[in-house]
Amino acid sequence: MTTDATRDVTPPDDGARADRVLLQRFALRGAGGVTHSREGRIAVGTHDSADVRLDDPTVSRFHCELTLSEGEVVLRDLGSRNGTRVDGVRVVEALLEDGARISVGKGQFTFAFDAEPEAVCLSGKSSMGRLVGASVAMRQAIALLERAAASDATVLLEGETGTGKELAAESIHLEGARRDAPFLVVDCGSIPPALLESELFGHDRGAFTGATSARKGVFEAADGGTIFLDEVSELPLDLQPKLLRVLERRQIRRLGSNAYVPVDVRVVAATNRSLRTLVNERKFRSDLYYRLAVVEVRLPPLRARLDDLPLLVPAVLAGLDGYGKRERARLADAAFIATLAGHAWPGNVRELRNYLERCLTLRATEPLPSDDPAAPSRGPLEAALSLPLKEARVAWTTELERRYLTSLLARAGDNVALAARTAEVDRIYLYRLLWKHGLR
Repeated sequence: MTTDATRDVTPPDDGARADRVLLQRFALRGAGGVTHSREGRIAVGTHDSADVRLDDPTVSRFHCELTLSEGEVVLRDLGSRNGTRVDGVRVVEALLEDGARISVGKGQFTFAFDAEPEAVCLSGKSSMGRLVGASVAMRQAIALLERAAASDATVLLEGETGTGKELAAESIHLEGARRDAPFLVVDCGSIPPALLESELFGHDRGAFTGATSARKGVFEAADGGTIFLDEVSELPLDLQPKLLRVLERRQIRRLGSNAYVPVDVRVVAATNRSLRTLVNERKFRSDLYYRLAVVEVRLPPLRARLDDLPLLVPAVLAGLDGYGKRERARLADAAFIATLAGHAWPGNVRELRNYLERCLTLRATEPLPSDDPAAPSRGPLEAALSLPLKEARVAWTTELERRYLTSLLARAGDNVALAARTAEVDRIYLYRLLWKHGLR
């Protein structure tokens, strides 16, 4: 079950929020019949979870997917071995027109919009935990999160960096039956591979050099609660079968031990990369993906829900400590919030938070950041010139680091390991800088 940013084609007549919305439905027609979109998506491949499942050795497990986003259907090739063609042209990504001919391996399909729309459930609430949003895209995501919270199923959260995946995981935990037990977070990308196994499963005394005492891993420490595996796409291949065993058998084995220990935890995982693409590249096990994506929720980017800004800005400001009421009130002004809709916010809510905090710190309304992360901006420097020297130096150094890191991530395709190599710094140090500036 999946969701993505979509457009409401039938708004409520009375202006009240509806508990469902009618979305444009589309279909693929081929020799095997017609496959209709479900909640705005169709996946094509040989994997059991694909909507269009093909028995063709020339087709990848997850070959391509079609997604409804802001009223348009986008086809994306998922790093397939033999490519995807639209009207005879090999594409990586393409906007589809009604009647487009799609070739996947030996299969030939025709794309078409359906005359009948699809009814999709929306949440009746505009918040869940610290997640906030009244837009169709966000209420659709919250509806899925609410249904996930009512179960004990494993959840995979997908979305761009800064869309609120950790808040979503925390909300699932707090709204579920495990709310009184621990909620523990493991960032699979920031912990060195040599230490990650011990962090997850623990170790016995003498298991390795420096293991002077036994230590529980998070799966034991979170017993009865929830574990959030952030950036699960960075999990090393040799650890993936061990995580799969935990998910299937609900037992772990500490490093240096031969005994298996039963554990009772719920797992919520998150990634800003396409696990389906990584499966095709053999960097992620398909059986582990299948086990993680029991419930799959895609959080919409901020640019797809700019009408949530009047709710988001006050919520973000409320979480920024150490600033006066006057400064907060100035940034909560409706006219100022309206100007924020003119920016694409590639860093999503995390970038918005960083921008608002910078405005509070410099005690000035900053120019909106450029949509080009490498583009120069004189605004923060000019504002810093009016501050005392010590404060100005800190403000400009902070802005330089933030701008450099934003550009670095953009050039590295949001791959932290590649970004660290490009910047010639240790990956752990880079993660600390990213956390410092709210980019992770």
